[in-house]
Formats: sequence, C-alpha cells, structure tokens
Amino acid sequence: MLAVAERLRGIGDVPDVVIWHAPGDGAECDGDCDFHAIACSDSEGIVLPAPKRDVPVDLGVPGERWCDDCLAIISREPVIRR
Repeated sequence: MLAVAERLRGIGDVPDVVIWHAPGDGAECDGDCDFHAIACSDSEGIVLPAPKRDVPVDLGVPGERWCDDCLAIISREPVIRR
C-alpha cells in the first residue's frame, strides 16, 4: 500500500515514531513534492520532501505504525485483483 510518513519527534530519551498515512490524492510524487494530502483528513497533510513508499498493511517495524483512521479507510476499500 502506498503511504506517506509522518515523523513524531521523541522528547529526551523517547525515540521518534513514524506514523504511516494513506495518500489522499492520486498525484504522483517524484521526491520533489512539498505537500502530501492524506486520506484521513480533508484539510491536513504531510509536509515531507520524500516520495510515497510501499508499506505493508501488517507493518511490524519497531517505532513505526499505521494511522488508525487511514487503516480503517484502507480496510473499507475493495481489493482489486490483477
């Protein structure tokens, strides 16, 4: 699943956390973007100069997780088999 990263900075000894969001638009990104819309908000997005990444829905990486709202949206989308 294509996703956009939001980094929450940890304070002191608390490590950073990466929260993955489903993109809110179908626009391609070549890594030179300055804003990514996210599926869980009509008005907010991620300011991140990085391309969207393919992230597994069953993510098991320490310090990374999916946005709960985006995960709920993803689970409602029909699966297209090719």
